[in-house]
Amino acid sequence: MEYDAAKLMSMSQVQLDDLFRASPAGDIPNGQAKGTAIIAPGTAYTVNIAEIINHFGWQGKVFDAQKGVLKNKILAFGLEAIVAKVYKGTSWMDEKECIVLDYSDTSLLAHWVRDEIRLIGPGFYLGKVYWAKTRLIDFCLEF
Repeated sequence: MEYDAAKLMSMSQVQLDDLFRASPAGDIPNGQAKGTAIIAPGTAYTVNIAEIINHFGWQGKVFDAQKGVLKNKILAFGLEAIVAKVYKGTSWMDEKECIVLDYSDTSLLAHWVRDEIRLIGPGFYLGKVYWAKTRLIDFCLEF
């Protein structure tokens, strides 16, 4: 099956979790990715929430695979800020390999945040966001 942001937003949380569990970590990505927040998946609100977040808050991430870091693109004008370390590690969801986006040593603002991503299609990743060890939301990255 081929996925895009619209397809992911139409899926239930259980379906998103199953897709994440069934997907490989893939290679650590490099370059700029358009990001879409997936909040209240499978509901009538998901698309509107994602559009508001994309416009005013978070547009995506810029990866430097060689250095093992990324910066988030934030605010309406795409400021590159909020740095994370990027490496392969064990998923908190299922203890299988994933790509970890770790903010614990790089950001005062996002110190408690950890993202995990897995490859679900060519240049397309599904992610999970954790605050401490509590899972918050999903997101996708399109390269």
